Amino acid sequence: MLFLLPEGRDITEKVEAEALIARKNRELQKLQATAEKARAVSDALLLNILPSPIAERLKARPGPASSRSHDIIADHFDEVSVLFADLVDFTRFSACMCPEQLVALLNDLFSTFDAITETHGLEKIKTIGDTYMAAAGLPIPIPDHAVRTAQMALDMLDALQDFNRRHEHLLQLRIGIHSGSVVAGVIGKRKFTYDLWGETVNTASRMESHGVVGRIQISDATRERLDDRFLLQERGLIDVKGMGQFHTWFLSGRRCV
Repeated sequence: MLFLLPEGRDITEKVEAEALIARKNRELQKLQATAEKARAVSDALLLNILPSPIAERLKARPGPASSRSHDIIADHFDEVSVLFADLVDFTRFSACMCPEQLVALLNDLFSTFDAITETHGLEKIKTIGDTYMAAAGLPIPIPDHAVRTAQMALDMLDALQDFNRRHEHLLQLRIGIHSGSVVAGVIGKRKFTYDLWGETVNTASRMESHGVVGRIQISDATRERLDDRFLLQERGLIDVKGMGQFHTWFLSGRRCV
């Protein structure tokens, strides 16, 4: 039996058209779900590479990244504390390890440092071999950046002691901290890197490299920004290669309240 619509068309055509539209809608919904899932993965990866505010600024830029100056993400911060921590003699220590053991050990320890960084509100900047770099006071300025960095440094020494007990190792850290102004920005168009530049970064690195094994060396600039909750020991003047003399201190611990 043939059924006709008022306009005279076969009702079968309408049913087939509706079925086609429904199928296309389902396909479109699947494509949208796939795109949203891919976007979520991309956003998560971006947040693992860049600080959240920087990642949001990068995502908000219209179109693909270009080389135009206004597309560059770069900021100046007047008040930042920078920390460098180095595993002393790690190259010799790891000489007998297979690659898998070496990477697993560093991943275990540096993941612990990552958690400490997050706890105290610092930003992990990067790892360079067996050196860990973090900073407080960026990309969102905070007034107690030096205090947060000092707390982190002390927690890192405690974490390393616990790590050594669990794994029966004798690893040691040398930590340096300096406070001041920096320039921070994103380098690269495809493999992004958030990095810092300036005299403060160089000085913080020297505080570490000219420090003492197992201790936290800080500059006068950082000491002036700390309160009386910390135990400090004056080291005095040290000669820093290429930078002259610096008056430094050892951060020894926290005062009992």
